[in-house]
Amino acid sequence: MPFDFRRFDIYRKVPKDLTQPTYTGAIISICCCLFILFLFLSELTGFITTEVVNELYVDDPDKDSGGKIDVSLNISLPNLHCELVGLDIQDEMGRHEVGHIDNSMKIPLNSGAGCRFEGQFSINKVPGNFHVSTHSATAQPQNPDMTHVIHKLSFGDTLQVQNVHGAFNALGGADRLTSNPLASHDYILKIVPTVYEDKSGKQRYSYQYTVANKEYVAYSHTGRIIPAIWFRYDLSPITVKYTERRQPLYRFITTICAIIGGTFTVAGILDSCIFTASEAWKKIQLGKMH
Repeated sequence: MPFDFRRFDIYRKVPKDLTQPTYTGAIISICCCLFILFLFLSELTGFITTEVVNELYVDDPDKDSGGKIDVSLNISLPNLHCELVGLDIQDEMGRHEVGHIDNSMKIPLNSGAGCRFEGQFSINKVPGNFHVSTHSATAQPQNPDMTHVIHKLSFGDTLQVQNVHGAFNALGGADRLTSNPLASHDYILKIVPTVYEDKSGKQRYSYQYTVANKEYVAYSHTGRIIPAIWFRYDLSPITVKYTERRQPLYRFITTICAIIGGTFTVAGILDSCIFTASEAWKKIQLGKMH
């Protein structure tokens, strides 16, 4: 007797003449297919969409930076001449630089009465400050006007990622034009290292920061008012990491199989219950007629 491989078929076929279509079954089948289609499209959207997850850890993420952080500063002082504007940098490693000029540019404003300072420089990864002042000027003005607008202050690489909304330029747009012209401004920054890793594993290093500020009038030892715009910074030991992730293909396939199988199973049970109840009701009605 030849071996019949069809014995292994667990999906035995029922002849059509032994099945009975019903209106209820048709409605349930249509609703079932629409429901499966809706869930499939929802899962497909989630599978295609890139998810950005974040985590926190304690470490210096950019160990190849040489202990430096790149800074980009763009600030306008509409009532201070460019020859008076300078950038000074200090930190706890002993750095004290007055009148930093590398990679910086001064653009006259208001017919030369004001100045826009744009500069890129680096700071050490230790607490310190950099400030815009008249300290590097050849002759100190009598009443320097430190009212200003900060267009940009950022640290590290510029991250322009749609799914990440961080404080990478928290001071951008800060307007102090209505402040006391002779007042000094202290911006106290807490810098948070930030890493963004895309799907290919490439990492970009940037820094977010929080800011608090105060305004006061400062006097020198001679009694003169010498205002400045101070940016005092410290680094957080906590690093924020953003990672792009996409749902694995096997998980997508598993979910789709679960949706199809589960929906058909529940629909079959529901149809069977309705059909059984309907047949029982018909028998009851026939019993009353007899």
